[in-house]
Amino acid sequence: MNILRTKTIFSVAILTFLSSLGIAADDVVAEAGNQVSDSGIRHSLLVCGKYTALFDEDSKEVWTVPGYARDGMVLPNGNVLVSISGQAREYLAGTTEIVWTYQLDKRNKELGTVNRLPNGNTLVVERGILPRLLEIDQDGEIAAEVPLQPETDNDHMQTRMARKLPNGNYLVPHLLAYKVKEYQPDGTVVREIKTDLEQFGGREPRNMPFTAILLPSGNVLVNLTNGNKTAEFDAEGNVAWFCDNTHVDGRFSDPCGGQRLPNGNTVVASYGQKASEKVKVFEVNRDREVVWEFFHPKVKAHEIHVLTTNGKPVDPVMR
Repeated sequence: MNILRTKTIFSVAILTFLSSLGIAADDVVAEAGNQVSDSGIRHSLLVCGKYTALFDEDSKEVWTVPGYARDGMVLPNGNVLVSISGQAREYLAGTTEIVWTYQLDKRNKELGTVNRLPNGNTLVVERGILPRLLEIDQDGEIAAEVPLQPETDNDHMQTRMARKLPNGNYLVPHLLAYKVKEYQPDGTVVREIKTDLEQFGGREPRNMPFTAILLPSGNVLVNLTNGNKTAEFDAEGNVAWFCDNTHVDGRFSDPCGGQRLPNGNTVVASYGQKASEKVKVFEVNRDREVVWEFFHPKVKAHEIHVLTTNGKPVDPVMR
């Protein structure tokens, strides 16, 4: 599909979806969040975690679903795709009706990544004795299988948010390997980005990679979970930019999911923040200034998807 047409469809679907849900949400009793921005930034966003919900630009909860979502995204048609309880699930827009599923292989323990690809397949990653990346077609059948090399048999710590690249390869963060690996479809590793760099203090701060987001520049954005920082690496694995708690007054707390916005700002899901009054998601610019924050007493943000900013749709890429 033509990229411009894809963005147009996404824009219309998301804005119509949020508008209709915003009206319906007036009759729903739910704890509202709170957005803070000196410059007036307002986002609508999907937050995945122990409390999974979609919030409009007024911080009203307009959709929620029970269960612990590890990954998720809002699709161009307004449906919501999430990874919950060993399943990839697609929910019909504005409802809890499941219209598509994929069930984790019984040999494995966890299903993490879930991401809808331009070809209509759904990218998932299974962790366990058979660590692998899969593309699942619309009929729920395996269309592609890539064996992974996580360097650990600790199921939970094998991988996190994998994404497919335009060249057909895949970027996969491996936590205990302290590496983001680029895999070819046959499972061959053709590139490694190391995150236990000396300039970050090596492995002692547990600079484990969680995200692996390809940017238009060709750089890769990586949230380093227990290392409490986000870093941008160039094609050779050198640090092109980073931000840590010395820059944002301690707002990083086990940063998991994230998103690079078209304006160059980075939105970070501070998953480890448990205090109800503390920020759960925040946005930082290239000068490492915090320009937007999202607060909610129940949210623990494992992954996020920013949909609109001040009434305008956000390009659904770069996450």
